Amino acid sequence: MLVNGKWSAEWDPVQAKDAKGGFVRQVSSFRSFVTPDGSPGPTGEGGFRAEAGRYRLYVALICPWASRTLIARAVKKLEDAIPVTIVEPVIADEGWRFGDDSVSRPDPVMGARHIHELYTRAEPHFTGRATVPVLWDTERGTIVNNESADIVRMLDAGFGALADASVDLYPEPLRAEIDALNERIYPRLNNGVYRAGFATTQLAYDEAFLDVFAMLDELEARLDGRRFLVGDRFTETDIRAFVTLIRFDAAYHGVFKCNLRRLADYPRLSAYVERILAIPGIAGTVSIDHIKRGYWSIKALNPTRIVPLGPELPFRRLLVRD
Repeated sequence: MLVNGKWSAEWDPVQAKDAKGGFVRQVSSFRSFVTPDGSPGPTGEGGFRAEAGRYRLYVALICPWASRTLIARAVKKLEDAIPVTIVEPVIADEGWRFGDDSVSRPDPVMGARHIHELYTRAEPHFTGRATVPVLWDTERGTIVNNESADIVRMLDAGFGALADASVDLYPEPLRAEIDALNERIYPRLNNGVYRAGFATTQLAYDEAFLDVFAMLDELEARLDGRRFLVGDRFTETDIRAFVTLIRFDAAYHGVFKCNLRRLADYPRLSAYVERILAIPGIAGTVSIDHIKRGYWSIKALNPTRIVPLGPELPFRRLLVRD
């Protein structure tokens, strides 16, 4: 992580621990919003006006939080307005690193080698973890936002006429239900798999494990007669669920020890994942290769860094990158 603008040690997946030995996630640091007229959003300062080509999104295809933003960008048809740079899937000793292949590309903005260099460009004395996603303003040379939930909301509503208005990921009549379900999915499933994988005590692991499968069971039941989770239309809640589900059998079931059942053992959730992959643009945001290489390379969990050849994933035929 960075301490007062200097890289201090090798990357460590455990950001902090609670009194039970449970995994605690770092709070995002940059929280400004892009808005159609440049006025301040719900948090942060103003001055970030929606303009095509002004902003760049930095992501890792391994990362579910970053993948949330890629999906929102795709369904809102903002690919031409907001370019993307993808980092390498294997996390280096200095964190996320830029690559030079057909997928992971060099940094075109400042020639950085690692994501943490963007953080110190934005805040020279920054202390904390250099995470993805990052929404970067090329005009002001700074990070607008590094919180995926915020970025999804601004991609949905902050880019005005640049985005596809026919898609509304946070429709007004459904917001209370969306917020309530998001609040359940995040600790039990999205972060629950991480709480299980990075637990440092049996108690913390057991609690996280039970949360994960209770939430999966709840979502399986909820999808009885439904196409999507809220209002039978695709919303940001579906994005949040999907990015964890698509990684479950390839990574969380094995390396994070969430092995009571597989996604493949949930018929409704499996069909739900395939419905989402069929939405134009979404399949191209998924790389099982990056997901497997990234998670199975975490030295703290898999010291040999051997990447398994399996499992067989029935939805893989729908993917663009694999």
